[in-house]
Amino acid sequence: MKSVSQLEDEIITLRNELDALRELNEVKTVDHSRNGEYSVSTHYEVNNGTWDWDLKTNSVYYSAYWKSILGYEGHELEPHFNVWAELVHPDDKELILTKVKNYLYGHEKVFEHEMRMRHKKGHYLYIITRVVQVTRDAQDNPIRLIGNHIDISQQRKAELFERRYNNVLKMIAQGEPAVDVYNEVIHIYEGRHTGIRCCMIELEGNILKHGSAPSLPVEYSEAIDGLINGPNIGSCGASTYTGKRVVVEDITIDPKWSTIKNIVLPYGVRSCWSEPVISSIGEVLGTFAMYKDYPGVPNKEESFDLSAAARLTSIVMERDKNQKRIKLLAYTDELTCLANRTHLFASIKELIKASEKEYKPFSLLYIDLDNFKNVNDSLGHDIGDYLLQEIAQRLISLGDKVGFVSRIGGDEFCVTLSDQSNITLIAQEVIETVSKTIKLSGRNFNPTCSVGIARFPEDGTSLESLLKASDIALYSAKKTGKNCFAFYKIELSIIAEYHFRAEQYLREAIEKKQLRLVYQPQVNIDTGMIVGVEALSRWTHTELGVVSPVEFIEMAERIGMIKQLTEWVLYEACHQGVKWHKAGFTDLRVTVNISPTHLADADFIPLIKRVIESTGMKSQCLELEITESVVQTNHEDFSIFKSLKELGVLLAIDDFGSGYSSFASLKYLKVDYIKIDKYFINDMFLDHKTELLIGSMIEMGHHLGYKVIAEGVETFEQFNALKLLSCDIIQGFLFSKPIPPEDISVLLNDGSLLKDSS
Repeated sequence: MKSVSQLEDEIITLRNELDALRELNEVKTVDHSRNGEYSVSTHYEVNNGTWDWDLKTNSVYYSAYWKSILGYEGHELEPHFNVWAELVHPDDKELILTKVKNYLYGHEKVFEHEMRMRHKKGHYLYIITRVVQVTRDAQDNPIRLIGNHIDISQQRKAELFERRYNNVLKMIAQGEPAVDVYNEVIHIYEGRHTGIRCCMIELEGNILKHGSAPSLPVEYSEAIDGLINGPNIGSCGASTYTGKRVVVEDITIDPKWSTIKNIVLPYGVRSCWSEPVISSIGEVLGTFAMYKDYPGVPNKEESFDLSAAARLTSIVMERDKNQKRIKLLAYTDELTCLANRTHLFASIKELIKASEKEYKPFSLLYIDLDNFKNVNDSLGHDIGDYLLQEIAQRLISLGDKVGFVSRIGGDEFCVTLSDQSNITLIAQEVIETVSKTIKLSGRNFNPTCSVGIARFPEDGTSLESLLKASDIALYSAKKTGKNCFAFYKIELSIIAEYHFRAEQYLREAIEKKQLRLVYQPQVNIDTGMIVGVEALSRWTHTELGVVSPVEFIEMAERIGMIKQLTEWVLYEACHQGVKWHKAGFTDLRVTVNISPTHLADADFIPLIKRVIESTGMKSQCLELEITESVVQTNHEDFSIFKSLKELGVLLAIDDFGSGYSSFASLKYLKVDYIKIDKYFINDMFLDHKTELLIGSMIEMGHHLGYKVIAEGVETFEQFNALKLLSCDIIQGFLFSKPIPPEDISVLLNDGSLLKDSS
């Protein structure tokens, strides 16, 4: 008679043979029908792991292949249900047991479900578990289940890889932050290889910058960040340096790690394989690296994935680098390489946010170069650009004394100051730094600037309010005399509000032609007869009242309406001139002041032609006054003056002697009149030198073939002195203030204005 142990051995042998037969040939599956009977079918199966669960004793038999799926030997794992319960992923266990219960009691017809089970090495496998046979007692109660496991991990890995890969592409397309995309890429490849930890390094110049390494210690990433790449700076440093894959089997002995191995060894890494990330144009952007905690080289699958990961990473890095370039262009002033207006606004918003968390006052200095337009007009835009670049460098040279430095357009710059104890000193230093001598076109030039200062939070608590306050303060500095700074004051806002409203009203008045013209006579000094009139614009507004011409002409220049205003004056004055000509005053000249802005307009000459043709004005009776500051040795100006003379138009240099025209210009220009500025006439009896200067200007003008007009003549003493100096024409209050056209007609009909003089 056989012993108990012999019987147990035979049972085990028989079971093993049965398992082998089932696993290699066929496994029975059970279909639970509604009438409680089981129809059994067979089909071919491979790679199945069989289990046999005794529901009464809760003992479970696990086949050798079942165990091998999970990495265990045949003698390992106790034959108990608790072993299964410990191996199943906690999130799946309750669901599977519920499904078993539903199946046993007829709530589900088939039991076949997916779950995750822990491999001996610690990672989880995806398993399909299913029941192939149910044994019941006489009362139809289930007492035994037989089923199998199928390992579908590779299938699930492939599905997960595809899903995550597509998600990465979606994240790239949607512009997700680079670090988020990096993390997702790393999760893809760490999920495909047990024990692998991945890292991305970006290359900026020759500096290694941490990109992403979610599975590596933060301290390790911080230690690598900022290293200079080179042939002996670890795997990543060598890979970015050479542009080739670098495989280090053992960090402890490889010479490429000799200088930095002590940085990484404390964190458990022992091998590192680094693949360069290459852009579409062949530029090395960084590396994708795989680490293991023991020495080794990549197998075939790991090697393939290392290359694939680097290629995928290149899409992200190249997109990110291009975005940074675009942002740099969007945030940088092209001419000076300073931050631009957009960047300044973003910076101020950040300063305001920081101050909301912790009180950190700061100041905004709004800087505008004085008379910069004269540089462009006289020396050309190339020289103007050169000056702007020099000013930018001078502001940068102030270093830590100022904060954010930007050019916000034209000749305007802004700097921020965090030091609120020395605002005045720094503002003065800004002015002194800007005003240092510079050579422009071979001549010494001292640029000056005006500065408006607004303080946060006293003068404004938002970007808009700070900019407005600093702009108002700048306007105050300009009005004070330029080359100075001004702090914002609340009363300045009232003035600024007036100017804002006035500008809007003026724009409307010019567009609707609501201004009017008055005329001041120009009198022949010998005969007293009116030989010409100067057209002068006047503006009276229902709310603002009478606005000074000096104020609204400057305002029109500032808001870009001077061309429209000048065009209206030209048409209006010429229409009136034609009326006087028809009234018998056929040689009467009509003079119109021309803005330098309009003179430089390509449409200026065609405009004069249109005015003459449209109004019927005789070209030889139209005189254009041009300020002396425009008269320079600029060949473009010479060609404009030549074209005007070809039309037969008269030309006069206004305010002669008060500007900085060169005598060399007068040699080339063909003009008809020069007008001596009122400033000289006022002082002619106060200073003998002034009288000599006036005489010299008249004599020089005559020698050059010009007639000379003296403006601002108010007394007969001035008149008689100018007559002795042989001045040709007098204009001033002595004979008439600027008056309406109908009053001019009266004076014309009266004849000589000298007949009543004593």
